[in-house]
Amino acid sequence: MNSRLPLLVCFAAAFACAPVRATTASTAATRTAFLQLIARPPVPLAPALQPPAEKDGLVHLAFTYAADADQRVPAVLLQSASPAASGRRPVVISLHGTGGHKEGQIKLLTQFASAGFIGVAIDGRYHGARAKTPKGTGDYTAAILRAYRADEPHEHPFYYDTVRDVMRLIDYLVTRDDVDPARIGLIGFSKGGTEAYLAAAADPRIAATVACIGVQSFRWALDHDAWQSRISTIQAAVDAAAQDAGVTTVDAAFIRRFYDRTNPGLVDRFDGPAMLPLIAPRPFLAINGDTDPRTPVPGLELCATAARAAYRAAGAEENFTLTIQPKTGHKVNPESLLAAREWLVRRLQP
Repeated sequence: MNSRLPLLVCFAAAFACAPVRATTASTAATRTAFLQLIARPPVPLAPALQPPAEKDGLVHLAFTYAADADQRVPAVLLQSASPAASGRRPVVISLHGTGGHKEGQIKLLTQFASAGFIGVAIDGRYHGARAKTPKGTGDYTAAILRAYRADEPHEHPFYYDTVRDVMRLIDYLVTRDDVDPARIGLIGFSKGGTEAYLAAAADPRIAATVACIGVQSFRWALDHDAWQSRISTIQAAVDAAAQDAGVTTVDAAFIRRFYDRTNPGLVDRFDGPAMLPLIAPRPFLAINGDTDPRTPVPGLELCATAARAAYRAAGAEENFTLTIQPKTGHKVNPESLLAAREWLVRRLQP
């Protein structure tokens, strides 16, 4: 899709071809670098499906698949049990936030399945069935700390590795004869919202994306001393890393070093303003709160400005939408969630 962008823009405005070509090359280089960072030695998907169960007119299917040699991803899939719901259908993948799990997405998946979608959720890295203590985040923060301490980390459990898990999930979904590979959507919340836009930037197979309370500029937060709320979600890992480094007062400079070790590029090459343009021209909806300390509005606006420029260059301005919920912190209001579902229905047409 991106490979046709310069030609389309040339027809629209010949004088714009050179800068658009440069922008497209930069976009491709960013995606390639990110994919190289999260790459692992290839292994067979080896999907393992449990016997399906029917409940309230929906089929529930639990399964696992291999993300890499060390990680199998537990997932759940919901779809209509009606014989009329045959043929290839669109999919919506839902990603939970910090401390969540795939079962927490069942209500939303039920709504999508009842509307004609196939709904899928996975457990994020070291969450749910992938944690020894599923009700806490101890395994998650311990894995992040291991990545910080490693000279050459083989894991990036803070955001990046779940992107790989999503891409491997899509590898499986497109093998199913009930999935329309051209209509795969993604919605994520908080941590899952960040993972959603990173995954959409990395994988053009994702046709439409909703990122809820996750779009942000990590660099802006560091530059303006607004990083504390975001870091609080992994505070134990940061505190232990600071102790390792002999740091008594954690400041923006230390958080930058922490990000550079656990998530290389998160504050520059793979920050929100760099990654959102990679999604254009595919439909993208961001939902944020106007008082959310984890996604400060000025940093969010930097992301939106970069995205709007990319969508404008692609002649697809109508495909980018930013919804800022008034008088709202780090949450998704019921009316916003309803709007997100309706938006995905319009875009993916079950």
